[in-house]
Amino acid sequence: MPSIPRRTLLTGGVGLVLAGCSASKEDTSETPAKPSVSPSPTAAPSDGPEKIVTLLGDSITAGFGLPSAEALPVRLEQALRAKGLRVRVRGAGVSGDTTGGGLARVGYSVQDDTDLCIVALGGNDMLQGVDPKTVRSNLEAIIASLKARDIPVLLAGMKAPPQYGAYAAEFDRIFADLGRKQDVPTYPFLLEGVALDRRYNQPDGIHPNAQGVRIIADGLAPVVAAALSGG
Repeated sequence: MPSIPRRTLLTGGVGLVLAGCSASKEDTSETPAKPSVSPSPTAAPSDGPEKIVTLLGDSITAGFGLPSAEALPVRLEQALRAKGLRVRVRGAGVSGDTTGGGLARVGYSVQDDTDLCIVALGGNDMLQGVDPKTVRSNLEAIIASLKARDIPVLLAGMKAPPQYGAYAAEFDRIFADLGRKQDVPTYPFLLEGVALDRRYNQPDGIHPNAQGVRIIADGLAPVVAAALSGG
């Protein structure tokens, strides 16, 4: 594994850590602006009890730098309700958390009435250069802990910059590999459509702004809806 300096966690001031994951987005001067993302018209709520979705993650899921009303749990709930689902999304994100931190608290951060837990961890491990084998082991243990409590899991992936070389290749494989091995649905890249695009990030270049969060929520919502329905 290459020597990677330990850096500030996902709480700001890191710079473009994900540089290279979506390199084409770095120069946006000639790129037409994407339309503003607004909530879809709310569909009629489905019958049946309200479903509980828990977001186990770090500062991205905790809504770092944003009003609580603009944080991912709120926006994801709105996107799911717009699809007609009776759902409540609970935030269980802790800024700076790693997969090891998530493993240490999964037993109490994810309540027993959760119908689906979205595990969105790994970005801080990557920033610290944590051995991918450790990241994989921690995520596997988190999934096992949730399965032992009969809580379904959706694994949200993260990507390392290509300049991390062999580390990036090994890190990026973790999420798809675990999805297959553990038979859980995956969302390949939590920051899809947002990473490295200055229009959708806060000044630190890492944390999504309000519009970026809406893009993430809209991307996640169909996958979450399918997981809730057992699809």
